[in-house]
Amino acid sequence: MSRIKVIVAGPRGKMGSEALRMIEKANDLELVGCIDRKNAGKRVQDVDELPSFDAIIFDDIETCIQSVNPDVLIDLTTPKVGFLHTKLAIENGVRPVVGTTGFTKQQIDELTGLAEDKGIGAVIAPNFAIGAVLMMQFSKWAAKYFPDVEIIERHHDHKLDAPSGTAVKTAQLIQEVREPKKQGHPNEQETLSGARGAEIDGMHIHSVRLPGLVAHQEVVFGGPGENLTIKHDSFHRESFMTGVKLAVDQVVKLDLLVYGLENLLE
Repeated sequence: MSRIKVIVAGPRGKMGSEALRMIEKANDLELVGCIDRKNAGKRVQDVDELPSFDAIIFDDIETCIQSVNPDVLIDLTTPKVGFLHTKLAIENGVRPVVGTTGFTKQQIDELTGLAEDKGIGAVIAPNFAIGAVLMMQFSKWAAKYFPDVEIIERHHDHKLDAPSGTAVKTAQLIQEVREPKKQGHPNEQETLSGARGAEIDGMHIHSVRLPGLVAHQEVVFGGPGENLTIKHDSFHRESFMTGVKLAVDQVVKLDLLVYGLENLLE
């Protein structure tokens, strides 16, 4: 059985470098190139603190694709760059696995249509940690019985988007089973703007950004005389790699875009 040829965008980033280490351990994956705005022309093994791969680094995704003919792109960069990479990958017949959050609904719809037109698989996941995906699914189930809910997400202070893609995805899943509901006192007023956080259909989402955090979320439900909290913590970025590997294995079998890792779990 031939190995899946993979390129990684953002290899020097914390998530990108973790993806390289995941590929290094996988017998069925082969790193054939990387995309990085620095170090173009170098081998991965020539860059400090990266694994010992002989693959070449490119500063342009189309040049990379044309040069190494990959099967899959792993993109764990930023929303602006990630959208461009995902679009170009699909247009060039490469199946993207994207962990970049912050895409707009319009962008996801555009990529979904493009993948459908090309008949090519793609996976975009707000969170690749299996535990986080289960947390979102459990929250959707709980919301049928506890319509009063707030989401508290905590991330490292270098994260660009707020609220997180995981928090937004959680709220969207809850929306599927919960009628819009105004929570709190009907005459509630914020004496300091933003104190109640963002709001989706009456649900409130609170974002915390602090050094020392990685990725953490609590979904807190309230009912008469009781509370239910569903919580997930990622203490290390290695926690996301099981889901990334699952997505890479599955995306080569798909002919459409899948948004959310839960759609790949049995």
